Amino acid sequence: MLFTKHKNLIRWIFIGFSFVIISLILWNTYMFFQSFKAEERIKMENWSAAQRDLIKSTNLDGDIGELPLQILQSNTTTPMIMVDLGGNIEHNNLDETKTKDSAYIKDLILDFEKENSPIEIIYDGRVLNTLYYGNSPLLNKLKYYPIAFVLILVLFASLVYVFYRSTKIATQNKLWSGMAKETAHQIGTPLSSLIGWTEILKIEDVNPDYIKEIEKDISRLETITERFSKIGSVPTLEQANVVKETIDAYDYLKSRSSKLIDFSINIPNTEVPVLLNTQLYSWTIENLVKNAIDAMKGRGKLSVNIEPSEHYVKISISDTGKGLSKNQFNTIFEPGFTTKKRGWGLGLSLARRIIEDFHDGKIKVSHSEIGKGTTMQITLKIDKQLTQST
Repeated sequence: MLFTKHKNLIRWIFIGFSFVIISLILWNTYMFFQSFKAEERIKMENWSAAQRDLIKSTNLDGDIGELPLQILQSNTTTPMIMVDLGGNIEHNNLDETKTKDSAYIKDLILDFEKENSPIEIIYDGRVLNTLYYGNSPLLNKLKYYPIAFVLILVLFASLVYVFYRSTKIATQNKLWSGMAKETAHQIGTPLSSLIGWTEILKIEDVNPDYIKEIEKDISRLETITERFSKIGSVPTLEQANVVKETIDAYDYLKSRSSKLIDFSINIPNTEVPVLLNTQLYSWTIENLVKNAIDAMKGRGKLSVNIEPSEHYVKISISDTGKGLSKNQFNTIFEPGFTTKKRGWGLGLSLARRIIEDFHDGKIKVSHSEIGKGTTMQITLKIDKQLTQST
């Protein structure tokens, strides 16, 4: 109970704490890198001093001693280039296959100069050599460690998010299924009673026209019940002509809509076979048409276009309503999103579930402009086996 009440606060505390930990790790890595770099600088300064002793002993025909020689021989990792007054170049710990290229050496000197300040080897008041050196392989690896660390964190966070998102979607799907089955069950009881009362009214010699209208409404309730029952479980797909099913759903709403709406439909002359659950598909078309009517506030042009290709068929529903902004193209399919004053914001969420989860198709906002209207598009795969058999 306490966690639920302060869930947002606890979440922000956790995020803040994680940020502090990550910042401390990166800061410590940076400080360790700088410390290691300073030690490498001292190492190269000692090497320069040993080189100076070598020059001194050569000029005086003396013995250089064992320690300077050990220092000069100890550097086996740090890449370096030494340039004397005459422009002669000596190098160590470089790729021998590339050092014959003078342009490569010049570019490398510039890179080394950016990484570390050159060290001048001075003897008898004169600069005899200039030492350019780069970072050792270990130091380079350490330099890129924070980047690798951040990438690992991003990858881990992405995996956690995907897992959380998948779990949330699975929970929502279970909730959808449970609510749908319960709704179908709740509607079923009074519906059975209404059917019984209709039979009694027939016996009582009530006006047949009244009974006929009641039976239409009962039939509609039966359709709604069947839809909710199927949305709560995995529906069965059957061979159907998507053109006919679209027309049936379209005509049903056209006859019950405002006369101020100019309806039009453009369909192919041939059947388009698709594996469908006709009840759920008609529900999707009705949802899209109703949304288009609401967007136009009962006045405007509404058109349905069915365009088959070799493998797919596209069903587009266009209106001349208020339109959508681009940042709403995906959010309109999220449960609870609505631009209406009344409504639960479930219609398009259900439409996506029906088309994408049950029919392995796609539904999207094909085009929309504020003040000009919206085009919604459904894409379904044509059943090739049915095409060949017909």
